Amino acid sequence: MPKQEIVDPYVGNFIESLRDIGYSFEVAVADLIDNSITAKATEIKIYTVLKPQLIFCLLDNGEGMTEKQLIEAMRLASKNPRDKRGKNDLGRFGLGLKTASFSQCKKLTVITKKNSAVSVRTWDLEYISKKNKWYLITPADFSNIPMADDLLKQKSGTLVCWENIDRIDKTDFTASIEVLRKHLSLVFHRYLEGADRFKSLKIIVNENPLIPFNPFNTNHPATQQIAAEKIKIYGSTYTVQPFILPHHSKLSPQEYELYATEDGYIKSQGFYLYRENRILIYGTWWGLHKFLDAHKLVRIKIDILNDMDTQWGIDIKKSIARPPDAIRKDLKRIIAQITEKGSRPYSGRGRKIEDKTVTHFWEIVAHNDDFHFAVNMEHPLFKDLKDNLSAKAFSKLIFYLKGLQAFLPLDAIQYRMQKNPLHLKQQGVLTEDEIRELSRKLIASGLSKQYIEELLKTEIFSNRRDLFQNGNK
Repeated sequence: MPKQEIVDPYVGNFIESLRDIGYSFEVAVADLIDNSITAKATEIKIYTVLKPQLIFCLLDNGEGMTEKQLIEAMRLASKNPRDKRGKNDLGRFGLGLKTASFSQCKKLTVITKKNSAVSVRTWDLEYISKKNKWYLITPADFSNIPMADDLLKQKSGTLVCWENIDRIDKTDFTASIEVLRKHLSLVFHRYLEGADRFKSLKIIVNENPLIPFNPFNTNHPATQQIAAEKIKIYGSTYTVQPFILPHHSKLSPQEYELYATEDGYIKSQGFYLYRENRILIYGTWWGLHKFLDAHKLVRIKIDILNDMDTQWGIDIKKSIARPPDAIRKDLKRIIAQITEKGSRPYSGRGRKIEDKTVTHFWEIVAHNDDFHFAVNMEHPLFKDLKDNLSAKAFSKLIFYLKGLQAFLPLDAIQYRMQKNPLHLKQQGVLTEDEIRELSRKLIASGLSKQYIEELLKTEIFSNRRDLFQNGNK
């Protein structure tokens, strides 16, 4: 038998590595909530204290733990990730409570109550680093912990407290809380709505209940909800359901902004991966498709069970996942189908310029595979100008129009349309009074019936025959 020896890691160095896994504040808190859901909590209260030092607390009314269960919960890697778990178990590695907490603070205290018995344990990273041993502390007194009295009044539950917080921006903590609220409202929206549960979950942040945010806007009549497709892989079944959000013309400015999310419509398109009703990752195409403005209304929901973690490469933070190679072909097929439909609200409007039943001010001129937008010089008003201008004046007009075409601010138009299309009021440039005044001047100049028919085909006068009848009074 070969020689063996135990080489313990330097605990202080190991702790620093453990703290840098990459949790953000809101992702770390979501990991704590996973444990509360697994413990069958129906209410979770989040409370923060800013002075004299920043303290974060999360209290649930779940089943709680015995002292033995608490010690196991505080143990790193307390679960085998390959073990089969219950339907509502959102954990996997047995690391979430610890790694999420250590990523934000140096002192983690957990107080829990079950069967009228209260247990408490603390990990103090500074103490551990100093002793170079994983000493789990049993505090003699926890009365100074915020919300401890609330836990004692409950039949059961668990209180998680972060102290010595050093990874959160305390100068703008209000903004961090707002980001947290939005993240939790999205990630746990099905639980907040009561999906697959007898009672809906309540999450209260600093005494303000969260409102669920369904990213697919399913209650709006203009949302297109495409039939779900079930696909089997490795003996398991996952469900894929595409949605096409309403065009901005069918939404109020407030609703349009809401469903753009903090990331905007471009970055919010793509797949939304749910594992047991909890969003893991969203706003991604996984390299299967490009982010395009024309597809910004497309969102595709995927539901998987918690026995598919290995296949999807789900990480400790539950914020990274990739589809197995075996289903990428199916996903590409679904992408192709839904993006074609999803681009119709834009391509349909874009095709208006090619509608031959209307005489447009602009036209698309093709050059082999290329094209450009050009002023329509067959427009009856343009031809009228041509007939009434001197050769010198008409030459200047042509030069001006070519300049207008050449320097059409396409980048600025695209940027403004992406950022806030509801604020673009292009048609307001030409008022109703100006249109009536133009028609009166045209009538005064003497018009043939043929010319009037040509004008009635233009964008200005389409369906406005009344302007050329009865002298337009």
